[in-house]
Amino acid sequence: MRSVSRMLFATIGAFAALPVSAGMCHAGLDNEQRRVDGLDRGLMVQQWDTFLDGVFPLDRNRLTREWFHSGRAKYSVAGPGADEFEGTLELGYQISFPLALGVGLNFGYTTPNLLLSPDLTQAPYGMDSVVTPSFFPGVSISADLGNGPGIQEVATFSVDVKGPAGGVAVSNAHGTVTGAAGGVLLRPFARLIASTGDSVTTYGEPWNMN
Repeated sequence: MRSVSRMLFATIGAFAALPVSAGMCHAGLDNEQRRVDGLDRGLMVQQWDTFLDGVFPLDRNRLTREWFHSGRAKYSVAGPGADEFEGTLELGYQISFPLALGVGLNFGYTTPNLLLSPDLTQAPYGMDSVVTPSFFPGVSISADLGNGPGIQEVATFSVDVKGPAGGVAVSNAHGTVTGAAGGVLLRPFARLIASTGDSVTTYGEPWNMN
């Protein structure tokens, strides 16, 4: 009896950071989370304009899910020493699947451009602060998940931040999951991590990639 091994493979890449398009149907504040850190500063992180557009996979594989992701993340810090705040702002997903045809999940991510802005709430959404072509390096993750069900959390990218407020935006980040038998759910998150180690994370609603 031959043993057949297949791999659950997730990849994600971003094209370029662009202004949020007028046709996006999930405009506005999606979710936020607050906490007080060890220095009595109030930390807040938010997700805005989150939109995951599931599309028909180009490989025509019934075990593949493909999507494009656009959205923004903001943070703010209040209290003593807020102006001297330093930390990291992360974006990522929780990936859930009922059954994997294989023994591992491989995740790769590259992003050519990110939009960084001290204020992403007003048009033109900080486009005067666009970072290009300052490329961020790609990352890869490998983890054994068995045959599922399973949930894997992956940070797609992170940027260093300073000061009491700021944000990051991505447009048409491209992702695929291959090798998953059954539906795939994606829960986007944004996380602010202070240089002291304190962190706050906000999770969005799950998006069904069926």
